[in-house]
Amino acid sequence: VQLQASGGGLVQAGGSLRLSCAASGRTFSSSVMGWFRQAPGKEREFVAAIRWGVGSTYYADSVKGRFTISRDKAKDTAYLQMNGLKPEDTAVYYCARGSSVSVSPMQYNYWGQGTQVTVSS
Repeated sequence: VQLQASGGGLVQAGGSLRLSCAASGRTFSSSVMGWFRQAPGKEREFVAAIRWGVGSTYYADSVKGRFTISRDKAKDTAYLQMNGLKPEDTAVYYCARGSSVSVSPMQYNYWGQGTQVTVSS
């Protein structure tokens, strides 16, 4: 299983970006796709997750109402639409696949390479 994250970039505060995570290899309906982020000097933190089969979504309080996670099952691709970006959203964003919804990175088995998101004030 390989995950390829893309879509990061530099954006002004208040702007939007959409991240993509393309999965190769079979994606089981029981799996979970998550997005995490890691800022310099900080631990990797949970952002959002989606149950691949039913589409249930979960968000960190810090992004609720601004970010939307979705998936295209036909393309085996997950997305993170980020609106109302703030400087504190600046981080490397990672997609990950696991078997259950969790805010802990330890519960995810496969990781993408990360994509940099920088929000200027």
